[in-house]
Amino acid sequence: MNLSNLKPAEGSVKTRKRIGRGTGSGLGGTSTRGHKGAKSRSGYSKKIGFEGGQMPLQRRLPKFGFKNINRVEYKAINIEVLQELATAKNLSKIDLAALKAAGFISSNQLVKILGKGTLSVKLEVEANAFSKTAEDAIVAAGGTVVKI
Repeated sequence: MNLSNLKPAEGSVKTRKRIGRGTGSGLGGTSTRGHKGAKSRSGYSKKIGFEGGQMPLQRRLPKFGFKNINRVEYKAINIEVLQELATAKNLSKIDLAALKAAGFISSNQLVKILGKGTLSVKLEVEANAFSKTAEDAIVAAGGTVVKI
């Protein structure tokens, strides 16, 4: 065996159809495109969502809803997470920098502290917003709440 007598396995390579090379080839004339119409012409491409003249799906369905431009998105963090963070890192003050360092938020996110879980350590918590239950739980544990 050498490079001059290598060939692919039997049946693994098909010869390509040579379309539009005369009637003798059997693939001349309309070149497998049928008769007339836009689909038979060169350069044809239908619009996205075109359904052959039928009313397209995106026009059959009604418009609904709206985007509130004044919406403020907060990253929700529960007090049970603050408890774990404070015990793991031995912190007495938790602010946005501490939460970012721990990987809970990215640099441009606003934070809202929520009241799920229990808090047993005295913490000074600094965030953009607090739920009433979270605020009560932090104060009850002897900590302070600072709204940015």
